[in-house]
Amino acid sequence: MPLQREEPITEKRPRGVPIPQPPADPAAHARNLGLQLQKTIQQTGQDIGGFDDRRLFRFTVDKGFNPDQLKNISTEIEFISQENDEVVVVFVSQSALQSFEARLASIAQGDAVKYKEIYYALQGMSAWTPDDRASWSLKQEGFPQTETFYLDLELWPIEDNARERHLLWSKFESWLKENGMESFDSVKQPGLTLYRVRCDRLQAEEKLLHHRDIRIVDLPPRFGLDRRHLVLDIQELPIPPSPLPNAPGVVVLDSGLATGHPLLGPAVGDAQSFLPGHMAADESGHGTHVAGIALYGDLEKSIAAGTFIPELRLFSGRILDKDNENNGLIENHIDAAVRYFVDHYNCRIFNLSFGDSRKPYLGGHVRGLAYTLDRLSRELGVLFVVSAGNVSLGQIDGLAWKQGYPQYLTHDDWSIIDPATALNALTVGSLARWESSLNTQRFPNDPAELPIAKTEQPSPFTRHGPTVGGAIKPELVAFGGNWVLNARNRVNHIHDQGLGELSTNLDFAQGNLLGLKCGTSFAAPHISHLAAKILSEHPKASANLLRALLVTHAAIPKSALEIIDDEKSLRKVLGYGHIDARALLKSLENEVTLVTDGQIENKRHHFYELLVPDDFVSSGKRVREISVSLAHTPPVRSTRVTYKATRLDYRLVAAPDLEHAVNMFNKATSKENFENIPELTGASVGRSLRSKGTAQSATWQFKQFNSISKLKTGRLFVVVTRNDHPWGEADTKTLEEYSLVVCLRDRENQQAKLYSQIQSRLQQRQRARVRG
Repeated sequence: MPLQREEPITEKRPRGVPIPQPPADPAAHARNLGLQLQKTIQQTGQDIGGFDDRRLFRFTVDKGFNPDQLKNISTEIEFISQENDEVVVVFVSQSALQSFEARLASIAQGDAVKYKEIYYALQGMSAWTPDDRASWSLKQEGFPQTETFYLDLELWPIEDNARERHLLWSKFESWLKENGMESFDSVKQPGLTLYRVRCDRLQAEEKLLHHRDIRIVDLPPRFGLDRRHLVLDIQELPIPPSPLPNAPGVVVLDSGLATGHPLLGPAVGDAQSFLPGHMAADESGHGTHVAGIALYGDLEKSIAAGTFIPELRLFSGRILDKDNENNGLIENHIDAAVRYFVDHYNCRIFNLSFGDSRKPYLGGHVRGLAYTLDRLSRELGVLFVVSAGNVSLGQIDGLAWKQGYPQYLTHDDWSIIDPATALNALTVGSLARWESSLNTQRFPNDPAELPIAKTEQPSPFTRHGPTVGGAIKPELVAFGGNWVLNARNRVNHIHDQGLGELSTNLDFAQGNLLGLKCGTSFAAPHISHLAAKILSEHPKASANLLRALLVTHAAIPKSALEIIDDEKSLRKVLGYGHIDARALLKSLENEVTLVTDGQIENKRHHFYELLVPDDFVSSGKRVREISVSLAHTPPVRSTRVTYKATRLDYRLVAAPDLEHAVNMFNKATSKENFENIPELTGASVGRSLRSKGTAQSATWQFKQFNSISKLKTGRLFVVVTRNDHPWGEADTKTLEEYSLVVCLRDRENQQAKLYSQIQSRLQQRQRARVRG
């Protein structure tokens, strides 16, 4: 059902720029910075390489500092990247250093200096050291023990200067050759430059870790996955029919596909390899297992029905080898695969069930693969569904897994991994479906098999968010498997036999059509399947609308609430929750979904009135819900701590009428006043938290209404606001697109006529507008 916007489109007052407070002793502050400057000059003198002779400085700044202000000190200070709230990295010329030093000396002597507030905001400076360049995985594992090995190098991005960017690439490649290092592949984008090189330990320690233009030195990705599986033999299934030619497609970017599998073959539209030197066929079984879930969703239901009927078209892009690894730069392979399936088949849903365990998100900038997905999402209007990643069994032994659950789920070691950090993608964590292992079923009186999680609780291997800027990740969870502890085993053996997700098996030729596997890899395709099903009903739905619809129909399972009572931890592990698909595709009489796609200018508000039907506020004590979700796809920059250029969010407010609602926002001229505009109380996720992401959702619950309830005495409005970061103005559109979804539910009242009553009021309003 359409959600209608009201006519007023009002301006959002710009937020003021924070003014740094002068230090208690400006002269002492300047002298201290001067000493740090001399030390930093010595440190940066140890850097090698570089496409020009400028030095690389790291400034520690006040939180909220705008790095573009550094140009006011000198046009020869070039901002490169903001690594966190308080670290800015810049290139500084010799003349800029001299000017900088002279102004510090003037402040130290008590003289007046132009732009002194910038110097006040600077709290320290240093070089970008070899320790800064060493990635998390390199610090954890060290260099490989072989004579030579591969490393991935991320260079500082030169986003706004194409000439400098090409010079950097050319000079760096020449430097590698001069120093006897071979480059095998590269990714070259305005906001991302990666090289994969082969070197020895001496070259790595004395050259790469000291090169001025290198941001991060990293070990190549590890996409290895747990391959243990239990094969089920299911025979005499009827041959599935082919889906309709215009059925939506879902693309599995993985280890390839067994296109000859009798349950998959009729639905396969195309299978290609984007991994040089490898065929399109699956050699590990991972891609085939993911594909079965993406195509059918819950295969248990198909087995119960005795038939498999594919309603979607299935596509496969191979980007992983037989070991579920990629020896090139996977960003290039995914870019090529996505463009191929968009250009040739207009595919819009892509499933990526893998992650780089060497790149957990511990703050800082978003890594290369997630950045690539965010960029492609905006450019091509596609939806990526990504798994949150798994934690391996080796990190906790035996009984500790059982005893430490669920507290360890929020430990740093369980942080989501690249590309699960992608803001414009949907990230999916895992829930346990089963508690009873095969051994438990065989020996029902044996108490030795202890499931770690109960049904609909977080899987013991699932990873947690948030992502950049504190945004909620994963947004959703789906069934991905469980683990069980065998307490009778001396080493407290953990296994997953009988606890994984059922799907299509690579070894179908041996009679094993289906198998079981555990992992967030197999939770993600459940969401891809649902997204494609929405396209079956609504072929023109945008990727924004798909995301908004999916998170609108998600909720935290009750069994998870029983073990995690801290709201912050719940959102870190489970996001918005598990999807209830009862009214996902079509509204019901007692569960109505209203949708709209909008385009909004910067510093503007859009107003939408919610027409609350009489049955919703009728007497009686029962749970009723209003869920509101918004999704947008902003441009991103990995060199900015805020990462996304567009700030877009919503607020649900009560007001006597539209005029009062508009005035409420127009009067909020300051940042403080705007932040204090009262939202309807009781939101499941507060505005401050949900607005950090690009798929934002909250639910309001009502158990009963009295005569003074705001839903009876006033009217409800959803107000969408856009207020971009100034640094992103060159990247954003005049009219940024978004999708807004509102759902009203009265599930406990089967007689509620919400749909009919809202439809009638919408028709009345439409007739009134026509007459007007």
